Amino acid sequence: MQKKLKLAVLAMCCAPSAFAQTQTDSIGYHSEAASEAAFTFTEAQLGEDDDMTQNVTIVNSNSDIYASQVGYLFSPARFRYRAFDQKYNEVYLNGLQLNDMESGQFRYSQVGGLNNMTRNQEFALPFEGNNFTMSGMGGSNNYNFRPSAMPVGHRMTLSGANRNYTLRGMYTYSTGLSEKGWAFTGGVSYRWARNGYVEGTFYNSLSYFLAVQKVMGKHSLSLSTWGNPTERSTQGAGTDEMYWLANNRYYNPYWGYQNGKKRNSRVVNDYAPSAILTWDWNFNENSKLTTSFFGKYSMYKSTKLNYNNSDNPHPNYWKNMPSSYYDVWNSENSAYRTEQAYEDWLTSYNYWRASKANRQINWDRLYYSNKNAAAQGGDAMYYIQAKHNDNLMLSFASTFNHQIDKDKKVNVGVLAATNKAMHYQTMDDLLGATQFHNINTYLISDKYTATSPEAQYDLNHPNAVVKEGDRFCYDYNLLINKGKVWSSYTENFGWANYTIAAKLGYTSFQRDGKMRNGLAADNSFGKSKRAEFVDGGFKFGSNLTLGRGNVLSLGVGYEHRAPEARAAFMSPEINNDFVQGLKNERIFSTELGYMYENSWLHLNVKGYYSRMTNVSDWQNFYNDDSNSFIYVSMTDMNKSYYGAELGAKFKLASFLDIKLIGTISEAKITNNSKLCYMKSTDATLYGTAQTGDNYDYIHNKGMRDSGTPLTALSLGVSYHQKGWFIDLNCNYYDRIYLSYSPNYRFHKNVVNRNDVMKAFGQPIINDVTGEIVSGALDQAKGHGGFMLDGSIGRSIYLKHGSLSINLMVQNILNNRDIVTGGYEQSRSGYTQSLNVRGYSFEKNPFKFYALGTNGMLNITYKF
Repeated sequence: MQKKLKLAVLAMCCAPSAFAQTQTDSIGYHSEAASEAAFTFTEAQLGEDDDMTQNVTIVNSNSDIYASQVGYLFSPARFRYRAFDQKYNEVYLNGLQLNDMESGQFRYSQVGGLNNMTRNQEFALPFEGNNFTMSGMGGSNNYNFRPSAMPVGHRMTLSGANRNYTLRGMYTYSTGLSEKGWAFTGGVSYRWARNGYVEGTFYNSLSYFLAVQKVMGKHSLSLSTWGNPTERSTQGAGTDEMYWLANNRYYNPYWGYQNGKKRNSRVVNDYAPSAILTWDWNFNENSKLTTSFFGKYSMYKSTKLNYNNSDNPHPNYWKNMPSSYYDVWNSENSAYRTEQAYEDWLTSYNYWRASKANRQINWDRLYYSNKNAAAQGGDAMYYIQAKHNDNLMLSFASTFNHQIDKDKKVNVGVLAATNKAMHYQTMDDLLGATQFHNINTYLISDKYTATSPEAQYDLNHPNAVVKEGDRFCYDYNLLINKGKVWSSYTENFGWANYTIAAKLGYTSFQRDGKMRNGLAADNSFGKSKRAEFVDGGFKFGSNLTLGRGNVLSLGVGYEHRAPEARAAFMSPEINNDFVQGLKNERIFSTELGYMYENSWLHLNVKGYYSRMTNVSDWQNFYNDDSNSFIYVSMTDMNKSYYGAELGAKFKLASFLDIKLIGTISEAKITNNSKLCYMKSTDATLYGTAQTGDNYDYIHNKGMRDSGTPLTALSLGVSYHQKGWFIDLNCNYYDRIYLSYSPNYRFHKNVVNRNDVMKAFGQPIINDVTGEIVSGALDQAKGHGGFMLDGSIGRSIYLKHGSLSINLMVQNILNNRDIVTGGYEQSRSGYTQSLNVRGYSFEKNPFKFYALGTNGMLNITYKF
């Protein structure tokens, strides 16, 4: 049956058609709708996994075949344009920037379910001119949410899928602009899954959109508001050993049975009601002023199972794995190669394989343990905590566009924004227990007791009893302010055109602690000092028409970019300290392109190079080697991004095209960056700037950006005739790196590993020169491979309206070996006494695999 299904799908599948360029006039009237296929195809990939890095970057250009395709074509592999972090892709709405002010990234879930509204947008590649900004290093997009820009009439869509959600319904109605100058748009959509593609997940999301616009001569006022309250559960990554034991590449350790029903420990509640007011003033045919005011209050909560003075309850904890009993990698590790070790391995293996329930969370056992603890007056041994990341954002933008004459154009803009980011943790579920104290139990040792002031998370309320809904552990705000002025000038003259753009910005941020942490009694409660940065830059882009369809393009830019607030504080959950040596990033970028076009061929070739210096990065993870959380800051990092892009479309007939898309790129750290880290159990700084026993540095030179294929190729065929749309794409992905572990590459840890491995005759540091042996610290990689995607669609024009039917299928051949992301483990293969463990952390990175055959059927009726 499965084979017949694949053959049937192969016979009719195709890839989504390309974006159609959207155009608007000076007020924003809609003139051409973009292709639905592209947005439908990517929506299931965008913003639904916010606990992972959001990788997909939508870019487009009406003349670049490569850029117009990769945003959705490579989305199953979580492809990032030029491997850039998403903070370098800027997203605007009516000329006002929407990127998160703390991380710099744009969360596509903020507009999730608003497919019909987000089709109308303007695109700008890194060195392309536009009317709304100096384009970002990863390109910029500008959504148009004015009601007059929406397609007139009713639009209803029903969808069925086997992805994150299984059912979707959408309805949109837009009046267009009436004779009296009014326009209204309303929309609602609902996405739902009781069981998603990955077992143990569910999805429940409602989206709404309401907008009104009034045109009064040369003036227009529009007000739009939207939101998408969502509750969904998430998938956890796994090692290959876990997937092998479960016989399932989508094994999810986050759920288990409670009273015979499935319950997921990782549930996200996300709601960000937003509104924007836009005033357009058309002075005349050549001049326009656009001013927008935006407000958003986002509420984001993510739950997690945790434990206290007890064993780790997660089924995939490394001590529960069979390979923790018997060393399957190192034949020289005699302590873990005994008959007893093998018997222990076999017992664990049989337990894992005996029942699905053995591989999942045992909720009933957790409740039983907590009730026993409560009967003895003890704290909860297991509980569900909820991390909250809420934001109140207010922003303003104004842009003046002036067409000097038919060949010259100038734009000037100003932006100002303020953001209050509220980070705190609450007790979501005591799991049958009756109490929990707000005490740092990780700290309790021979040095500190439960009554020590240092063990208090909040000295202002010592030994506070935490009930469900109460805040505990940490509570702080980040206060962020930003301002920017920018300008661009474009000129065309005969065989050439060019754009010059420049910007100047200001950023400030500070921490406001709401708890007085015992480890930083004098440096955690109240406001910190304020960090301030002035940044800016310029860009130059030019196209030279060489004749006979040949065009040469050149772009060059340089900028200083303020660090992001999320990476600016050493340990924001504990104290007010800033990262040491925090500086502006310095970014140089350039590209050279060639385009050729005739009646049967459209060809784009580009090479690019970007270099960043003074880059900062920050991570926080739990390390059971020290029984503490570790806050890691890496500064003075240098990174290089370079590669080549190819896009070609061969027109074999008016209805038949062949497309070739590809890139090979590099994105890596080029130096060993400075290191500073702190443990949550002693609040002591370690790293490059320290002395004595606290001195340490990191070997991270050569580490690549993770979670995106650095090599991606696609060959596709497209048939569009008589209302039929049939496309098929064969995509290839390779060089997919996993997120590297800083802790694994701390110099002290490398030296300790070297001492341990000497016992097996396998030193990782050359005894003579002290240099790292080649390959010893290589970054973990994921498996690439081929994936066949396709879709088939038909547009039918009825007496009243039109009907569109579209079936899209990804991974038709069910290739489940492609890795889409993951991370190395941040633990050591030896104990604190330098005894080797049986479990190999470096051989067991956590991975996510691409979904098997999956698809979506859409039926749309417009009238």
